[in-house]
Amino acid sequence: MILKVVKYPEPVLSQPGEPVTEFNDELREFVADMFETMYAAKGIGLAAPQVAVSKRITVIDLSNGKDPEQKLVLINPEVIAREGRQYEEEGCLSFPDIHEKVQRAEKVTIRAQDEFGEWFEMDGEELLSRAFQHEIDHLDGMLFIFRMSALKRDMILRRIRKAQREGTW
Repeated sequence: MILKVVKYPEPVLSQPGEPVTEFNDELREFVADMFETMYAAKGIGLAAPQVAVSKRITVIDLSNGKDPEQKLVLINPEVIAREGRQYEEEGCLSFPDIHEKVQRAEKVTIRAQDEFGEWFEMDGEELLSRAFQHEIDHLDGMLFIFRMSALKRDMILRRIRKAQREGTW
């Protein structure tokens, strides 16, 4: 089932997600719905707060559904190591049509649980590193616009307010 992706300034986007403690069929069905929603929106990552669920759940697939081996489910994830720096363009499904450069670590190691509650660690570099950091930020209530310069963020927020007044946001 395709879920509704909420847009900024929806309050759930700015709140830290609650840890997941129950790993059951309901959770796995929600994860499947998140993948379906992400693919429908042409995204490569989606966090539960983006579909108005304040839980520490995110899905990532850099292949956008083309390679089932690349589907990642991260539950209760955390970054445990960071290395290097990269400054690349990012977008966000909760900020449609907004793309800006953001500084992130070049390589990260994350620790997370899968949809069955099993813990694992994984390294990510370049785009996967950015996806890990972007989605985990969502689970911490941090949005990518707050990783930009104040000038760029203010320009984007003005654009959003104008679109809200016009009824297009």
